[in-house]
Amino acid sequence: MPEPGPGGTRPGEPAFTERTPRVTAARRLTRRSERNATRRFLAEGAPAVSAALAQAETAVVELLGTERALARNPELVRLAGRRSVPVSTVTERGMAGLSETASPQGLVAVCRFLDIGLAELVAGGPRLVVLLAAIRDPGNAGTVLRTAEAVGAGAVVFSTASVDPYNGKCVRASAGSLFHLPVARSVDPAEAVAALAAAGFAVLAATATGEVRLADIGRSVTPGRPVAWMFGNEAGGLPDELAAAADARVRIPIVGRAESLNLAAAAAICLYETAQARHGG
Repeated sequence: MPEPGPGGTRPGEPAFTERTPRVTAARRLTRRSERNATRRFLAEGAPAVSAALAQAETAVVELLGTERALARNPELVRLAGRRSVPVSTVTERGMAGLSETASPQGLVAVCRFLDIGLAELVAGGPRLVVLLAAIRDPGNAGTVLRTAEAVGAGAVVFSTASVDPYNGKCVRASAGSLFHLPVARSVDPAEAVAALAAAGFAVLAATATGEVRLADIGRSVTPGRPVAWMFGNEAGGLPDELAAAADARVRIPIVGRAESLNLAAAAAICLYETAQARHGG
């Protein structure tokens, strides 16, 4: 196996077990309260670990893996070494306690929080922002993060009532985008709308009964103006007061007999429509 970074287990040393303090500390990060207290989270699997290590020299605190997983990913071990990130071998049983998937990949990075404040996010000058208001499903949230990056969005805002972006399922569903996009979390949604509007954004609310059809948003948004899309709870949608604060309430026409679209699907349609209008496809 490639040489690990300083502070990890050395060749020939016993692997960490489920009782090793660093493993038990990592296992506690599956709880939101512990993540908030330590401002650390877990990125599980080779794709997420690769994105975390590539994001910045300070993003990853430690790399934990089974002997087999580390041997399968020598390039990640080498990159961790170049980042001076400790690499520690953990027993299969110890790693099972760190996994939140049905088929553990045997590789987990302990990472520092990446989020920024709302003011810093707006000051960064994004041209397309996504605001998630009371989104509860981590898979949906992670998928929206991934889509936002794919369409060229500049940032994503998670409201106070939304799922934690550092939830393990959200991290995996983002497919690395959590490490690429500026993210603000635990933001009051009304405050976010006010800040975005003050910065010149056209705020669009995705609603089932919006007065503007998605295909007609070009008439509601001045060309060149930055856009912020607001998406509400999977079951209840956006609160009336938030929808009313938007510049326009936008609906996706449904032709078939389906009552509604999945949140992540609706967000993808809206964001791609906006990207196409701005960039010509």
